[in-house]
Amino acid sequence: MDMTVPKKANLYRMVTDEHVCPFGVKSRDLLERQGFEVEDHHLKTRAETDAFKAEHQVKTTPQTFIAGERVGGYDDLRRHFGLEVQDPKAVSYKPVIAVFATTALMALAASWAAYGSVLTIRAGEWFIAFSMCVLAILKLQNVESFSNMFLGYDLLAQRWVRYSYIYPFAEALAGILMIAGALMWLSIPVALFIGSIGAVSVFKAVYIDKRDLKCACVGGSSNVPLGFVSLTENVMMVAMAIWMLVH
Repeated sequence: MDMTVPKKANLYRMVTDEHVCPFGVKSRDLLERQGFEVEDHHLKTRAETDAFKAEHQVKTTPQTFIAGERVGGYDDLRRHFGLEVQDPKAVSYKPVIAVFATTALMALAASWAAYGSVLTIRAGEWFIAFSMCVLAILKLQNVESFSNMFLGYDLLAQRWVRYSYIYPFAEALAGILMIAGALMWLSIPVALFIGSIGAVSVFKAVYIDKRDLKCACVGGSSNVPLGFVSLTENVMMVAMAIWMLVH
């Protein structure tokens, strides 16, 4: 007979008609995955939540208690179990990796659907064009935020501010036309123009001026460092334009 005493935890989290705290849901899930029986206490009103915080002298909920000792919020709970806690200010290439990995798979899938093979020249062309479109979407989510970051290093935008607002639309237009294989007289010069200026701007900022900046390539709220990946985005556009020009 198994006489093991089950591990128990008390979780206090905000659950109202207007709001369910996501970190409370994550805390419950983490505790259950760690083998705990969770006594889940819902704080159903703002007044009840404020009273709980005042009683326990805490500033936020959720709060987890194990063996009568307060562990803390979701991040504290992860630390308690020896798990990594992500620093929201830390630089990361994850957004770029996610974009390029997804667009590469999209290009291979489109190639398979169109030609019955994943290894085609068109798949390579689609990869670059799909990447341009997805990166443009990320910028267009908040053009103002993108322009603020873009102005930190782009040479043309620093001279003509309106270019920082035009850029994501131009990138999307060139990518869409390249996917369709239409209006090459327009898409090729647009991609060549914005890609060349971008490459020169990034190279100067990073490798000549040695500046430590964040890249606006995946939008203005990202923590992607300006550098090789940013340069690659622009070089890809230039290469695509030249490729389509000579073919």
